[in-house]
Amino acid sequence: MFGLQKATQVTSTQDEATTLRWLAEQYPYPDRPASPPCLPRPYLRVNMVSSIDGAVTHNGRSGDLAGPGDKAIFRVLRALADVIIVGARTAVVEGYRQPSPDEVFTAVRAEREQAPAPALALLSRTLSIPTDYAPLAGPDTVVLTCRAASADRRAALRDAGATVIDCGDDDVDMQSVLEVCAERGWVRALSEGGPTLLGSFIDDDVLDELCVTTSPNAVAGDAGRIAHHPAQAALHRMRPVTIITDDDGFVFIRWTRASPEEA
Repeated sequence: MFGLQKATQVTSTQDEATTLRWLAEQYPYPDRPASPPCLPRPYLRVNMVSSIDGAVTHNGRSGDLAGPGDKAIFRVLRALADVIIVGARTAVVEGYRQPSPDEVFTAVRAEREQAPAPALALLSRTLSIPTDYAPLAGPDTVVLTCRAASADRRAALRDAGATVIDCGDDDVDMQSVLEVCAERGWVRALSEGGPTLLGSFIDDDVLDELCVTTSPNAVAGDAGRIAHHPAQAALHRMRPVTIITDDDGFVFIRWTRASPEEA
């Protein structure tokens, strides 16, 4: 009845590049065509961290729960992705910068016809993003919002150099977000939250994979969960396909959609 499909320990004695390449082999994306006309819906992977007792932040930031192993997986998942989808508030609070090329994966990305670094998609219903937020003006950054967003805020962000795209009427529609990604050839999508965004992905049933780092810390307090949504969502069955631990006690589990027979 019980058993792990894969349980592996990453040790601190491994060479960094070797470890990163090995991790990349544990987190493959399904094969996807690199160019039109047959682009499918992007494969959506979400990467989150939580404490043992389920807290998504400590002192208001998820970064306080991270460790070297978590940062290595964070780096690898970014290196494999075409686009990083993140809530604009999370990006600003966590100090996100424009993704940059990773020399360890330069050749791999070239072979897959990927850009040197992933694009950045910021999701915001209100467009309350500071106009001096540096990634806004990046050529590989888009702001995905809805038609109900403030016209003044829309104009301010465009004046700051942002590319603003509507994905829905009264709220940001996740299916439309993925359609925009497909149109731009971003078929390997990675999201890093926050919890409200993950909750929307789950509620809209577009989540293909959830990578969860369990930090070996108990936090208590009033921190939220890794996913939040005002609606009571249906159960979405998933299955573990990779389980990894490291010397620091972190546990990394990769969950994918269960087959119809398993659900």
